[in-house]
Order: sequence, then structure tokens, then C-alpha cells
Amino acid sequence: MSGGVDSSVAAKLLLDQGHEVAGVTLKLYSNEDLGEPEKQGRTCCSLDDIQDARRVAYKLGIEHFVFNFQELFAEKVIDKFVYTYLAGATPNPCIDCNRFIKFDKLVERAILLGYDYVATGHYARIEKNPETGRLDLLRGADLSKDQSYVLYCLTQNQLAHTLFPLGGMTKAEIRLIAEDAGLVNARKPDSQDICFVPDGDYAGFIERRSPGKTKSGDFIDAQGNKIGTHRGITHYTIGQRRGIATAFGKPMYVAAKDAKNNTVTLGENHELSTPELVARDLNLIAVEKIDSPMRVTAKIRYNQKDQGALLLPGADNSVIVRFDEPQRAVAPGQAVVFYQGERVIGGGTI
Repeated sequence: MSGGVDSSVAAKLLLDQGHEVAGVTLKLYSNEDLGEPEKQGRTCCSLDDIQDARRVAYKLGIEHFVFNFQELFAEKVIDKFVYTYLAGATPNPCIDCNRFIKFDKLVERAILLGYDYVATGHYARIEKNPETGRLDLLRGADLSKDQSYVLYCLTQNQLAHTLFPLGGMTKAEIRLIAEDAGLVNARKPDSQDICFVPDGDYAGFIERRSPGKTKSGDFIDAQGNKIGTHRGITHYTIGQRRGIATAFGKPMYVAAKDAKNNTVTLGENHELSTPELVARDLNLIAVEKIDSPMRVTAKIRYNQKDQGALLLPGADNSVIVRFDEPQRAVAPGQAVVFYQGERVIGGGTI
């Protein structure tokens, strides 16, 4: 229970179905420990959020616990966020949190305490596939809220101990249920951005966590010619135009980052498209392996529309993703997730 409306309604629905339910809020970080000022933002771990979760648990008549996973979160999520950016790639901390915290450590803790499942407020569905015998991860019925992209990392064992009570519902329905139940957070805004960087200043956060690691360097063109000076690679993401000097006489975008040489390659918009990518560290859900070409749709970012693609088997737990149409601003370090219809086939790291 994050303190938000989704996980609160998930708890209520499970109670209504007759389950024995306890609420758990995860203490993942504190601004003080991060060396950050206390910020007003839509986060998920503040004292106010914990208090909201506690109030809802009291209203529902269930126990409420706070589990402190700060040390693990710092290692698996925050530190990785920092060193991935410093390495010139673009991390996805929400996926890492799901992979290592919510559906790994929390599931493990729940089972130790005698519970059968961890339930969350995610918009996704789990169904047993009668043909394969595997558990399928499906998109949420409310496609505008679907969160299957950040859940591709779940294993069959984790899916077997997970419930998504909201998977077949819309956000409007959930808020109505919360209002009818008199929950204090019925109209609470959704959390936004990365929870431990609520102001969105990633470069500033990284500098405070790793002082002196970010240095200015050269902007270069596709031929390697110096065309300007950048402020440090952590200030830039693939496809970015904002913050790029306008002295080039034409719009220029970030096309690539090279941490080893501390360079940022700029290019025109048409230079940002690529017909294929390699995805490594695969996690497959709907199938055990990909050993022959497979038609799928794919997403290279959370809110992207599905793109037609062909998966080709690669070496060392990788696949080549060959798109029907070239994709703009493919960012190393991000996730690419594969679908067939509603089913998540799996995904990997670009």
C-alpha cells in the first residue's frame, strides 16, 4: 500500500472477496539519507504516504506493516540508476524496483509470514494459459493505464504469488469505489516521475550522489568532429533537443553518448532512427525460449504505441529486434517489451 488510491482499492476488493488481507508499505528511501531536501511532489514513500496507507488500513480493519528495504533499494535501484547514467545509458528504476524489491524481496517476506500472495495496484492481468500451462501476463483492461511494460521482468514463480485485483478495471471505476468506501485518498493524484527524484533533476541528483564524476566534454557530429561543448553526459538523453545550443543553424538532437570518451553525438532528426536493436538479459513469460523468428509488437518506452517487429534469436540470452519501421531515439539501458495481442511475450534491456 503506497498510500495511493490504487493499492487501497486493491486491498478493499480482496477483502470483499473474502481474502485475509494485511497492508504493507515499503520504506525505500528517505530524502535525509539521500542528502536531498524534503520536496513536495507526487512520491510514494513519504511520511504522509505512509500515514495515508495507515489510515486506509484502519478504515478497512486490516493490519498495516511498514517494511524497511532502504538498504536493498539503495543497492539495486538508486546506485544502479546513478552508475547507468554515468555509463552513458538510460536506466529504468521502476522496472528494477519491481524486479528486485516488490516481486522478489516482498514476495519472499510475505511467504515467510504465511501469506500466499502479494497484491498490488498495478494495471495488468495474470491468467493461466491452458495451451502452454504457463502463467501469462496480460495488459490491463484500461489501456490508458496499462503497466505491463514495467512488469515484463516477473518470473513464473513470482506471477504464481502475485495478484492484480485492478487489472480488469478503469481508473474512474477505482476512484468511485474509493469514494463509496470513504477512503481518504479517493481523489489523491497519481504519483509521477521517479519517486526518489520527484523534481525530475536527474543530473543534479547524480552529481550529489557522485560528486565530481560528471565533467564537461565535447559535442561531436556523426563524423567525430567537435562542434561544441556539453555540460556532462548525465544532462542528456537520446532524442533530446532541449538544452542544445541553437548556434548550428538547424535543429540538433542527442543521437548518442560515449561515457568512455565523454562525448555526446548530435545529429538531425532523421539521424536518430534505427531499424533494429539488440535486447540482452531477456526475461520471457509467455514462452520458454525464442529459438526461431517470431512476429511481435514491441515497445521501447513506457507510453509508446506498439510497433510491429520480428524477433530473431541471438547469442547469450539476447534477441535482435527488427522493426517494420525505423524507430526514433532508441536508448541503450531502457527496456524493450514484446507483445502478441494482449500477452506479454517478454522483454530485455536495449
